[in-house]
Amino acid sequence: MPSPLHDAVVQLFKERPKLAVDILRDLKGIELPDTPLIQLEDNNFNSRTSDDFDADVVVAMGQAKEPLHAVIVEVQQDKSKDPKQLTRYAAAVWLLLRCDVTLLMICPTAGPAAHYAQPIDSGLTDYRLQVHTLGPDEIPAITDPQEAAASLALSALGVMVHGRDRKVVEAFTTALAEPPGNHSPKYYEYAYSMSTPEIRRLLEEIAMSTTWPVHSPFAREHFGRGKTEGIAEGKAEGIAEGKAEGKAEEAAKLVLLVLSARGLDLPQDARTRITHCTDLTQLETWATRAATAQTLADLFDE
Repeated sequence: MPSPLHDAVVQLFKERPKLAVDILRDLKGIELPDTPLIQLEDNNFNSRTSDDFDADVVVAMGQAKEPLHAVIVEVQQDKSKDPKQLTRYAAAVWLLLRCDVTLLMICPTAGPAAHYAQPIDSGLTDYRLQVHTLGPDEIPAITDPQEAAASLALSALGVMVHGRDRKVVEAFTTALAEPPGNHSPKYYEYAYSMSTPEIRRLLEEIAMSTTWPVHSPFAREHFGRGKTEGIAEGKAEGIAEGKAEGKAEEAAKLVLLVLSARGLDLPQDARTRITHCTDLTQLETWATRAATAQTLADLFDE
């Protein structure tokens, strides 16, 4: 079964397909076509229902109908996947897209990285696949905030394997302060989901020193969005009361979203109490508790 780490790494590459190309070019020294056109492809290579041919991520370089090169990204935390399966992935993508194929394996630990770095005999004469693995020693430990800001995706991977180094986490969180497009919550969530409990605690500790009042990944994203929208609405109306009401309304929505995402049953009286609350401080407190509360008493306990 896929783990939270596996799912987070996969989503990171789906969110930023160019990361696979950057890793192969800059970290692995692989020559790839020079094209700015990079997009995701269907990662299911088969018309029948089968897990055998579902790769994690497939990235195509060049025109959609005439790709120049394809990159398969696989995330592997152990040695359980049959290496010959990877040769089938490469062959299937080649048949589908009719272009050269490179397979990039992301391995958070050294053992699987060394295991899959060996040339793979497919069983077909003269067909051997060389997987390009990216293990923990090859993922850079980025300690410069400017360098981290230039590649938040790669910096998030660095937190995953080097997050015990406080400087790595500090550079990453500093880089989140003013990123283009305000994607900070998304990358914070990726790093958080990919990390061990020890690194998560360090992320939360450092995040606590920022101006963001909510520190779980899901709540952080939705609160940040609601806060921005509330301020924008208040400015448009030019009324101070409108600003406060907008923030409170978005904060209440945040509390309900977090509780819903965690599957907690919320009776109508509790829902009314949250939606009718205008005290932003109280709502922020509830939003923080909603990330870990097991019962409504945990949420509302004064």
